[in-house]
Amino acid sequence: MTFAVVHRTTYTYESEVSASYGEAHLLPRSMPGQRVQSAELTVTPTPGTLDERLDWFGNRTHFFELSSGHTRLSVTASSLVEVTRQPIGDQLLASQPWESVRDRLAGGPGGGDPASVLAATEFVIASEQAPSTAAAAAYALPSFRPGRPVLEAVEELSSRIHRDFEFHPGATTVGTPVDDVLRRRTGVCQDFAHLTIASLRALGLAARYVSGYLETDPPPGKPKLQGADVSHAWASVFVPDIGWVDIDPTNDQFVGDRYITTAWGRDYGDVAPLKGVIFTDGDTQRLEVSVDVRRVRPADTPPPGSALPGSALPGPAPQPMVQQQSQSGFDV
Repeated sequence: MTFAVVHRTTYTYESEVSASYGEAHLLPRSMPGQRVQSAELTVTPTPGTLDERLDWFGNRTHFFELSSGHTRLSVTASSLVEVTRQPIGDQLLASQPWESVRDRLAGGPGGGDPASVLAATEFVIASEQAPSTAAAAAYALPSFRPGRPVLEAVEELSSRIHRDFEFHPGATTVGTPVDDVLRRRTGVCQDFAHLTIASLRALGLAARYVSGYLETDPPPGKPKLQGADVSHAWASVFVPDIGWVDIDPTNDQFVGDRYITTAWGRDYGDVAPLKGVIFTDGDTQRLEVSVDVRRVRPADTPPPGSALPGSALPGPAPQPMVQQQSQSGFDV
């Protein structure tokens, strides 16, 4: 499937901003099962500097600097992405016991490419927003019975999070600790991804945070509204001999071909869609975010930065999907 994605972020400031410095993770990355056909980042007003590099994790990262006065800042990412990700099969669910995966990551014997296993070990280590807390370990343990296949256990953990926690936009912030989410039993996709990651790391497994988009369907009988989508987040677990396997606890499913990956890291802090610093005498700013994810036919392919085609490609029957990855304002 091919998707056209347009992600617009607009900041409106109370007082003139003399300078802005921003970092963006907004353009998808090419990888097995995903090919970026075109991608463009536009910043308005035109910045004095707009540079791109690959970060430590291989994500496309943009830095921009505006040194002239402005009261409004707009950042638009436009991408055309082909996704051919294959679903998880039953044979993969019958993978090696989770203890074997844990021991392999700790340096024990076992299968898997040694370089890949070594690279995955950095995702066993706790991070600021996905710490290996005792509460996270206690929550995970009922799903990880001795000898249970690792992906079967991960699937059950994801299902329990989906069942036990209420999806409630606005109930948390980008900085809400995992243990607070456990106590409140509510949050959004980034909270559920952080909880999944923290739980897996607490058991010695390698897990990372993935930021991107999910194609959603409108309510039955309603048209798909432009700008009504949002960015999304999920988790990924490393399994030797298989590699990284992505799972979405918010929607209780393994990630398939309706997901577009933008970036991955240890937690949200590594891959925030947009963050930065501004210099101003004011103390308020208004944030507006608009995201469009549409499936397109090859003939409908829009040029970078243009509007999405009006008609989407017919696909599978609508599924109720939810997503909500928070974006924050620039630091003053």
